[in-house]
Amino acid sequence: MLMLDGAGATTFLGFDFVRLHAMLNDLPAALLLAAVVFEALYIFTKKDGLRYASFWTLMAGILGAGAATWAGLQAEGAIEHGTAIHEIMERHERLAFITVGVFAVVAAWRLWRERKMSMGERQIALVMTLVGTGLLYTTGKLGGQLVFDHAAGIPLEVMEREMKNRAAGHEHAPGEEHEHPETAPDTAQAGGIDSSAGDHDHAPGTPEHKH
Repeated sequence: MLMLDGAGATTFLGFDFVRLHAMLNDLPAALLLAAVVFEALYIFTKKDGLRYASFWTLMAGILGAGAATWAGLQAEGAIEHGTAIHEIMERHERLAFITVGVFAVVAAWRLWRERKMSMGERQIALVMTLVGTGLLYTTGKLGGQLVFDHAAGIPLEVMEREMKNRAAGHEHAPGEEHEHPETAPDTAQAGGIDSSAGDHDHAPGTPEHKH
């Protein structure tokens, strides 16, 4: 159900569109890639089970791609962003439309011709889906840049709170293992520790030297 929450942000079925878009992104990424793999295997093996798997994962994938794109368009106006995010978002959106378009053409072609397609037609359709897979990868990469490089979709107050939280550090529970950056040798010396002190073994053939 589409509704407005108290802050005025549009939601759907209890999810805000930013989170809904993130959830739906997995559908086209997994299903469309699986459809390409199944179709390629069918062309090489001629096993009908692989053709059926390719057909139905393609149909499910294009529906998932449409849903993810729709949620992304709704999320676009709901997130705080500046010029850098806006430019990447525009490229992400254009590529999403092109990607959906390529797979939609193949899906419509197969709906119409699935039982009559020659092997040559299938090979052309496979090439088109391989191109679509490259576009899908680039679209997802831009989406990752939005989130991981520019924190798109994360409200400013949440980022400020998280920055303070990270700056405060944390304590480890007893026995908890945690890796920290190794201390440089000159750092230890700066703290009054002689890194050359104490016994140590020399590798075979090491020339004699004084400490």
